[in-house]
Amino acid sequence: MSAGEAALARVEALLAGPDAQLAERYPGAPATRQPVHSVYVPAHRFDAATIADWGSAALDALDRAGGAAHLLEVHGLVPPGEERDRIGELVVAKLRREPIEDLRVDLEDGFGDVGDEAEDAAVDAAVAALADLDGDGALPPFVGIRFKCFEPPTRARGIRTLQRFVTGLHDRARLPEGLVLTLPKVTSVAQVEAMVLLLEALESDLALEPGRLGFEIQVETPQSVLGPDGTSLLPAMITAGRGRVTGMPYGTYDYSASLGIAAGDQSMEHPAADHAKAVMQVAAAGTGVRLSDGSTNVLPVGEPAAVDAAWALHGRLVTRSLRRGFYQGWDLHPAQLPSRFAATYAYFRTGLGDVVRRLEAYLERRDGDVMDEPATARAMASFLVRGLDCGAVHDDEVPFDAARLRSLLTAR
Repeated sequence: MSAGEAALARVEALLAGPDAQLAERYPGAPATRQPVHSVYVPAHRFDAATIADWGSAALDALDRAGGAAHLLEVHGLVPPGEERDRIGELVVAKLRREPIEDLRVDLEDGFGDVGDEAEDAAVDAAVAALADLDGDGALPPFVGIRFKCFEPPTRARGIRTLQRFVTGLHDRARLPEGLVLTLPKVTSVAQVEAMVLLLEALESDLALEPGRLGFEIQVETPQSVLGPDGTSLLPAMITAGRGRVTGMPYGTYDYSASLGIAAGDQSMEHPAADHAKAVMQVAAAGTGVRLSDGSTNVLPVGEPAAVDAAWALHGRLVTRSLRRGFYQGWDLHPAQLPSRFAATYAYFRTGLGDVVRRLEAYLERRDGDVMDEPATARAMASFLVRGLDCGAVHDDEVPFDAARLRSLLTAR
């Protein structure tokens, strides 16, 4: 063996362990669908009619304001013309077909402390309603619950709700493929480890495949963003999740309040919010954990001028999140749904032509006015897949096979 060959063998031996750790820790972005929003509905206000009711209320709000054309004019994201009309048609069709992509039955802040008997009854009612929706083929693509956090005062109740919900849904109907369990107000890595222990026990009790149950870590405490040793706990939390952490939604108002930010200044675009989300973005990059931005509590209700102002704000914030790589958000009211989909569809459709042109040049190895690299090609494929998944773009508008686009997402 030459000196060079011997050195290569030593290099391979030196890097074998780190290579394996890197591959395990950073599997890359998932190629599956991500919803564009989550809707949290307090458990006592949820029943089998809720999704249809939200869709009807969203369409009514749009009609009262003057239709999709008026909303898009308020947003100002697309100039008047054929494309604006097209986006309006797509938004109305979406509200009729799939008004909620990701439903979370809320048994935490939106529900409160009502005692064990009342909360047990609410969990059972939610399970029954979801089973009815499943039987009718009307479940959203993603559905689940947010239970109470693992801090001492609410820990036992949160665990009881989690176990009752998963067991009830499993026994009464089935566990949806898009099941999402949201662990809120996480303050320590140990709480993530506790969640893994609970899910392992549930899988064993219900004879589920190991790893079937995943969960979100809701980032809404300063302790998760910056630990006592001066480092972020988020990477350690993802690792402690042992492959079960599917997402990290940002909690706008809990996080802002924890920092002492006055109520009138709390916002998704506050510098403190941007800092937290930048940390989340770096911590989650390449891990397969998806991110979600927070919400705005300025609702499009009341007088027409107030509705227009709230829609303009919401449209701007949704677009801001999309441009910063946060492709999912959180909606609080049915009248926010038209604004969410209008801003999302405008984002994907106005960028469609340029992305298609550049990706075609990249895949066909043609010279163009932009020299794109493999990582950017993956980003362009992700852009198109997201547009297709949410309904902003149709198959016949993209000259690439969907399977090929998804394969680009996972290429290393």
